Amino acid sequence: MISSIHAGGASAPADLRDNPTPEFIEALRRRFPTDPETDALLVRKMRRRSGPPYQYITLDEMIGRLRHMLADVIHGAFEIAEPKWLTGGASKVQMAFKLNWTDPARGPSNDHLVIRMDPSEASNTTSRVREAELLDAFQDILPVPKVFWLDAEGRWFPEPAIIYSFVHGVTRPRHGTAGRIVGLGTNFGPALRETLAPQFLQHLAAIHTADVARMSFTTMAPPAVNTDECARLQLNRARRVWEEDRAEAFPLMEVAANWLERNLPILDRVSVVHGDYRSGNFLFDESSGKITAWLDWERGHLGDRHRDLAWLTQKEKGHVSEDGKTYLVCGLIPLDEFNERYAKASGLPILQDRLTFYRILNCYQIITTVLATANRVAKLGKSHQDVLLARLKGIAPVIAKELSDLLEEHI
Repeated sequence: MISSIHAGGASAPADLRDNPTPEFIEALRRRFPTDPETDALLVRKMRRRSGPPYQYITLDEMIGRLRHMLADVIHGAFEIAEPKWLTGGASKVQMAFKLNWTDPARGPSNDHLVIRMDPSEASNTTSRVREAELLDAFQDILPVPKVFWLDAEGRWFPEPAIIYSFVHGVTRPRHGTAGRIVGLGTNFGPALRETLAPQFLQHLAAIHTADVARMSFTTMAPPAVNTDECARLQLNRARRVWEEDRAEAFPLMEVAANWLERNLPILDRVSVVHGDYRSGNFLFDESSGKITAWLDWERGHLGDRHRDLAWLTQKEKGHVSEDGKTYLVCGLIPLDEFNERYAKASGLPILQDRLTFYRILNCYQIITTVLATANRVAKLGKSHQDVLLARLKGIAPVIAKELSDLLEEHI
């Protein structure tokens, strides 16, 4: 029987997290129960952690695996053309290609597609099945890629993968001030802001007001309204990942976890939560300013809209405008104007106590990702993005200062 101190306490040896035992994994499952899909993903991650590091896959090898999959799922001839790796992102292996084939519904077709696959271990443990379900659910509501095929268990590819349509667009202006790492703080400039900001707000409102009852999901169930179930599951997930991945004790995280446990908010309405709604995660046509696709639904879930609202209004997601004093949410719109226009577009209130909870939880989660998970994944060589993941650690002091300030204000 594993002792409680080795179930996540300060003295749990570092190598236990590099080589977790079944007892260690089970102790954290009991201590921090979460939804079944997340639980299964985290168990899989920990059971595989002591395995080999990331094995580089060549373009030819990737094409070979793709050809094998398509031979199984397509009835008839097909041709793969113009394969190439895609850059960007901190957690997935991505390859673009063109496919000439006969679609049963459309007849002879030439599609530009993307394979999106996990590395051996990602900086965020997420579900390709859930991502596919969310993309399917919003096909007629938002501009999103169309899902073609899913390798949910890694039958054809080295890891679970999704194949969806390639969407043309850019994440930031080709000329001008670039954003910081992974698209944070992108400066779109005054002209693009005018075009992008209304779409940004309308699309967010459409996500949060979507009729969940009419959507079909196998990987998530709506949390109970008028209870703290939603917040508790989200907190448990964050705390479990911290205890699975951290390298050392960090007292600030204990203070934050205790505050969050004592201040779990009650859910007033179940919404789809994108999970990473911000600049850098949408594509747009630079000439027209039209948003062409919303990407990176991997953190999506059913829950509290305030999780998205707190996430996208964090300081590092935006920047100060040309006047040197007005903060722009995701580089697009002043905060007060954002709050007013979101409430009008969605018909939903922004409740400050819930926003505070999710601001603190988001800080906790970011520190977990960059200081614990990304650092350990890089250390163990589990990803193709080890240099970038190691670099992300530099974000931790900034977010820790924000977390400390929030706690001082509300304790």
